[in-house]
Amino acid sequence: MPMILLKSKKDGFAFRAYHAKPDGERLGGLILVQEIFGVTDHIRELCDGYAADGYEVIAPSLYDRQERGFEADYTPEGIAQAMKLRDGHDMADSIGDVQSVVDWFRDHAEKEPVYITGYCYGGSVAWVAACRCKYIAAASGYYGRAIIDHIDEQPRCPTILHFGKTDASIPLEWVDKIEAVHPEVLVFRYDAGHGFNSDRRTDYSAESAAIARQRTLDLFATSRLTPAPKRDEYGNPVGGAD
Repeated sequence: MPMILLKSKKDGFAFRAYHAKPDGERLGGLILVQEIFGVTDHIRELCDGYAADGYEVIAPSLYDRQERGFEADYTPEGIAQAMKLRDGHDMADSIGDVQSVVDWFRDHAEKEPVYITGYCYGGSVAWVAACRCKYIAAASGYYGRAIIDHIDEQPRCPTILHFGKTDASIPLEWVDKIEAVHPEVLVFRYDAGHGFNSDRRTDYSAESAAIARQRTLDLFATSRLTPAPKRDEYGNPVGGAD
C-alpha cells in the first residue's frame, strides 16, 4: 500500500496518507478527503481512479490522532465507531492536515495546481478547506452535512457541491439555503441518497456518481486551462479588479 507520512503544520503531528501517483501527464495535485469511515479500500480506489486520469492524489488519514489507520465497514457497529470518531474530531485538525498536504504538493511541484474533493465528512472538509486553506485552485464537495454549520464562510476558489435529493441526513432546505447564501457556488442535486458515490453503500447510484465525477473533472480542467488572474495565496484578487 503506497502510504506516506506527513507532518501537520498546525501541531506537528505526523499522520499517514495514501499516495497515488499519476498515469501519464501530471495534471496537478488532488487532495481526496475520506468519508467518516477512514481511508478505506473504497477511498483508495477513488484515489487510484483519479490518478489514472493524470492527478497525483493524496488522501490524508484524518483520524490518526484518535486511532491510527482507522477503517470501518458499513455495518451498524462500524457506522457507530466512525460517527464516534467524527463527533470527537476537531475540524481545525482536518484543515491543518489538508494545508500540510497542499504544502507538500507545492514543495514537490510548485507550479502545478492543487485541487480538493471529499465525500461525507470529507465533503464538509473540502468546503471549509476551500474557505480557509492557501493555494487550493478548485474544490468539489460531496454531501457534506456540516457545510450548513460553516455557511457563513466564503470559498476562495471555484467550488461545486453535490447533494442527493433523498438524503435523509441533509434536508433539501439546507441545500437551498447554501445555494441562496452562495450564488457563486454551483450546487447540484441528484436523484439519489446520502453516499451515492460509493458502490459499497445501499444508496449507491452509478448514474449520479458518474455525472458528479465528470462535473468534478470538468471543474478541475476549467480551473487549469483558464488563465488565472493575479490573486494572493488565499485566492483574493490583487492589483485591482479581475
